[in-house]
Amino acid sequence: MTASRRDNARGQAGDVGKANGKQRRDSIPPAVTGQCAEVLELLRNEGSVLSFRLTAELAIPEAAARVHDLRALGFHVQTTILPEVEFRGRIRRGVARYSLGVPEWPAPGWLEGGAA
Repeated sequence: MTASRRDNARGQAGDVGKANGKQRRDSIPPAVTGQCAEVLELLRNEGSVLSFRLTAELAIPEAAARVHDLRALGFHVQTTILPEVEFRGRIRRGVARYSLGVPEWPAPGWLEGGAA
């Protein structure tokens, strides 16, 4: 297994979208697989998703890492930190809510090599 591949939580190898500057930057959205594809589908279908829901209900233990991977691929994922959220009957503080920006892909400045 090469350094650019890593097993995900289900034991499947998949490409890891690290922001190392080696991604192709063209006008075609990249293929997304594994947990990144699950997160992207949820964001598209539901509009926004709490980090707790990704980790506790959907078995995506490193939600922030998957969001980072999507951003590295050029997706316009936005994070809003909510001061308080009730989750499973308890008040949680400083909870991340992820959503897709407009346009969804590419994030502003991504094709030119800028940070999103």
